[in-house]
Order: sequence, then structure tokens, then C-alpha cells
Amino acid sequence: MGRTYIVEETVGQYLSNINLQGKAFVSGLLIGQCSSQKDYVILATRTPPKEEQSENLKHPKAKLDNLDEEWATEHAYQVSRMLPGGLLVLGVFIITTLELANDFQNALRRLMYAVEKSINRKRLWNFTEEEVSERVTLHICASTKKIFCRTYDMHDPKGSARPADWKYQSGLLSSWLSLECTVHINIHIPLSATSVSYTLEKNTKNGLTRWAKEIENGVYLINGQVKDEDCDLLEGQLLNSDHRSTATVQICSGSVNLKGTVKCRAYIHSSKPKVKDAVQAVKRDILNTVADRCEILFEDLLLNEIPEKKDSEKEFHILPYRVFVPLPGSTVMLCDYKFDDEPAEEIRDHFMEMLDHTIQIEDLKIAEEINTACMSSSMNSQASLDNTDDEQPKQPIKTTMLLKIQQNIGVIAAFTVAVLAAGISFHYFSD
Repeated sequence: MGRTYIVEETVGQYLSNINLQGKAFVSGLLIGQCSSQKDYVILATRTPPKEEQSENLKHPKAKLDNLDEEWATEHAYQVSRMLPGGLLVLGVFIITTLELANDFQNALRRLMYAVEKSINRKRLWNFTEEEVSERVTLHICASTKKIFCRTYDMHDPKGSARPADWKYQSGLLSSWLSLECTVHINIHIPLSATSVSYTLEKNTKNGLTRWAKEIENGVYLINGQVKDEDCDLLEGQLLNSDHRSTATVQICSGSVNLKGTVKCRAYIHSSKPKVKDAVQAVKRDILNTVADRCEILFEDLLLNEIPEKKDSEKEFHILPYRVFVPLPGSTVMLCDYKFDDEPAEEIRDHFMEMLDHTIQIEDLKIAEEINTACMSSSMNSQASLDNTDDEQPKQPIKTTMLLKIQQNIGVIAAFTVAVLAAGISFHYFSD
């Protein structure tokens, strides 16, 4: 028996309203949440056309072989950054003319595997063996409105398609648990004599990979209480925990520090949620939002051709802060990231381009407070313990997360915290 996809009615309306406008096909993404029994689809968004494609596809000689996988997978990767914990790109859809109705299977298959590979390539976490590994492909014939829904197992690239049920349901957007968490980040990444010669991006990613294990092993409080992971989220029994943190001392030639406060959000469908589902969704949002901010910073440095400091200079970079926007008719919010000098109009336009939904500037919700931090660069070759608060701000800079790089010769205490206690609050929204 194949999987069942419960789909918000507005998704069906969105797909029905897509006009091919002379094009041979239109493709896009399906967004929602997996569960052991069924999957929930709450959003669909078409892949924005390239400018050159807009011209070429006016002449419907194009076939599915012309589908630009690289462009479609980059769109999927960008959208995946905008999803809070608990939400995933569940699959892809394609709307074709009648002439292409029988020419979609191989193209959809290739696209689905390419999208999944693109999204997973830089994640700090892995799916568990118990989680659903199937992803959905939806083909709609624009002329007949006939729907073909199939799934592929992402663990089996040579596997065959399986039929699946596609069922519309009204009010799906209203029955979600909202989980919120504030995490104070102070990540210290010591650099060895070898790694100090690596790029800032590589060293940061290596350090975040180690930090991710601490997050995975952390203690999470649900509304101030520790609960058994197999209990129902709305009930649950308290547990006593006795975990200790450890520290190691390492000879270092420098260090990278990430410091600040991040706001995390996650959503799980309200159908019999377990404590472990809530904790897993929040953990992944913590990992995603920190990793995504770092990557966006590195992209910005590359785009603006800002060189890295050499030798023993210190350098500081301001990471972007998080902006949320609600889905219409829902408590579920999607996110994006904004540097302080970026106008709100650019963030709104990016939301609209990636999600193909109208967004108003007043819909943008800046989640994190504006703090004061310093940005400075100085030479320091003295042996010392790293201290992220050793300089006073020379001028106010709006930021929520600060990345600091310091190269110095000496012995640095690298604290590996085995347990991170994060408090999660959840709210239940339902009609």
C-alpha cells in the first residue's frame, strides 16, 4: 500500500491557477511534513523561470529534457533555508501540456533525486532510520486536470515508483503545534597549526559539525519540564536528568568564535505528537539556522570580494538575523535572513520570488532583538586564552550573532559541552 498525502485545499487551488502561458511545462516544490502514517502538504511553489527561459519557453518546442535541473535544485536549496524545524521539501510537481503527458516519468524521477541531494548536501544532521525516506512526485496534465501521484525511496536510487494517494482537506493549516526556543550561542572553534591555514569557511563548518553533536545530545525542556521522549507531547511524565559537561585542553594556533542569541521555531502536526517529535524538530531548526547564517555570510563575503585577514589579525563579521512571515490563514511561519543594511523591500521580494506568494512588508516579523556588538581588527601574537568580550564596542552595530576569528599562538581551553539545556515552549492552535 502506497503513502497517503493529506493536502491543504489552498494548495490545490494554487496548482489549478498556474497557467502554462504557452510553455510546455511548469515545475515546482511541495512543502510539508512527514509522519509514519501519512504526510501533510501545506504549500506549493513554482520554480521561478530564468530570464532566458522566459523567452525560449514562449515557443512550446521545449520538452521535459529541457528542464533545467541545476536551476530547479538551487531553488529547492534556497527554499529549504526558509523552512523552520519540522517542515521539509516533500517532493516536486510538474504541470505539462497534453502532448507531454506520457513523457514525464524519467524527468520527474531525475529531478526528485537531484532536489533531495541538493537540500541534504550541507546539513549538520542526518535522517534517522525510522524516518520516512519516500518523496513524492506529482504530475498534472493541464488539459485533462488528471493527477498522477507517485513516490520514490531516496535510499534506493534504482527503485521503481510507487503509487500514492493525493487527498485534499480543508483547514489543514490550522492544526499545528508551534514550538519556540531561544538559544544563546557561544561556539568556540580552536584551530590547530594545520587547520589555521584553511579558509574561514572550511574551519567554521568543521567546528559546526562537532558542535552539532552537542546539540544532538542536549537536554531539552518542554515548557520548563523534562519529559520522556515517547510520551504524548500534550501530556508526558517528568524525568530526572544528571548530565555533566566536559572540557578538553588543546594546543591551538588560533580560534573562531560564534556568539549571539538565536530564535528558533518549529511546527508539528497536532495528530498525536510525541515529545521526541517536538525535540527533534527544534534541534534541527537550531542546527539549520546557525549553519545557514554562516553560509549566507560566506556567500556575501564572496559576492563582495572581501578578502580574509592574514597572519595574526583579528576579524569580525556580523551574521544576518532571522525574519519570519506567516503563511496566509495559518500560524505556521516561514523565514529568511537579513543583513542590517538590507532594505525590507529586498527581503519581501525574495520571499515572493522563492515562494510565489504575495507578501506585504508589514507581514515581516523580525524575531531577534537588536543588540550592540563591536567589529574590530587587531594584531595579537601573544599567548593567551581567547575571550570573546575583550574589546569594547567603538560604535553601535545592530546584530544578533557575531562571528569572531582570532589567530594567536598559545594554549586555548576548548570546552566541549556535552549537554545543552534549551527551553522549548509550545502553543496549540486549532479551530
